[in-house]
Amino acid sequence: MLSRTSILVPADDLLPGIRVFLADETHYPSGSHKEPAAHAIVARAIAEGHDRVVVGSCGSYGRAMATACAAANLRCTVVLPADWGDGGAFAAATGADVHFVPGGYEDAVEESHLLARAKGAMDGNVDGPYKDVILEGHGHVVDALHRELGPAPASLWIPVGNGTTLVAAYRRLRALRWPVALHGVGSPGNNPIVTSWPGPYRVLPRDAVVTTEHNEPLVNWHALHGPDALTAIDGSGGAAHAVDDDELLAAQALLARYGVRPTAAGSAAVAGLMAQARRGSVRGNQIVLLSGR
Repeated sequence: MLSRTSILVPADDLLPGIRVFLADETHYPSGSHKEPAAHAIVARAIAEGHDRVVVGSCGSYGRAMATACAAANLRCTVVLPADWGDGGAFAAATGADVHFVPGGYEDAVEESHLLARAKGAMDGNVDGPYKDVILEGHGHVVDALHRELGPAPASLWIPVGNGTTLVAAYRRLRALRWPVALHGVGSPGNNPIVTSWPGPYRVLPRDAVVTTEHNEPLVNWHALHGPDALTAIDGSGGAAHAVDDDELLAAQALLARYGVRPTAAGSAAVAGLMAQARRGSVRGNQIVLLSGR
C-alpha cells in the first residue's frame, strides 16, 4: 500500500474560536486523494494476475489509476468524457491508453465496464466488482486523521461526487467508534446526493446538470454510491451542502494563504464549511478534506 503523504495543516484563524484542520490530500503524484484507492486496486490486480486495469473517470480517478498502474508496470485504460478536464493529457503521459466517449461521467463508466469485459481486464470502477477494495483504500485517510487528532468528536467536510469517500469514511469511523459528523459538499442542482438530502435518493434528469470548468468533479446525474452516501451522512449526524462556483473560487483563493493549492472543486469542503459558518452554526473541531490539485 502507498504510504500516506497528506499534510494536516492547522487553520485556527479561519474561523475565530473554532479549531480547523486542513487535511491536504493533494500531495500524491497524481494530485488526487483517490490515489491510495488506485494503489489498492493495482495490488489486487497483481495478486489476481491481471495485466491491465480499466476505469471510467471525469479526470481525477483516471489520473490516480494511471499513476498507480505506471508505478507497478501494469497497463491502464482510462475512459473519459470528451472535452472534460485536461483531455486525458496527464493519463496519457504516464503511458495509459485514453478513450473518449460522448456524454458525461456516467457514460464513461458504462463504456469502461464494456471495455474491461472485452479486454479481459480488471474493472477498477467504483461501482465494479472491486468496490470494497476501493472503499478500503479511501478509508485510510480516516485512520491517519484518527492517529493524528485522537478520538475527540469532530466534523469532517468532504467534497462529494459519487459519494465514495463519504461511504468509505463512514465505514472506518464506525470501526474506530470515532464520533465524527460527515458533511458532503457538492454543486447546487448538479449532484443527486445534494439535491436528495435530507430525503431518499433520487437521480437527476440527465439534461438537468450543468458542468463548468470549476465544478466538474462534483457533477453527475447519478451518484454511483448515492444511497449509501446519504446513509453515511445521516448516520453520522452530518448534512449535505451546496456551494456554487463563486464560493468554490473564493475558497480556493482563501486556501492559498495556508500554502495549499487544490483545484476549485477540491476546495469544496472549505467552501461548505465557510457557508455554514455564515449561518452561525459551526461548533467543535472541524476537519476539511482537500481533494485534488
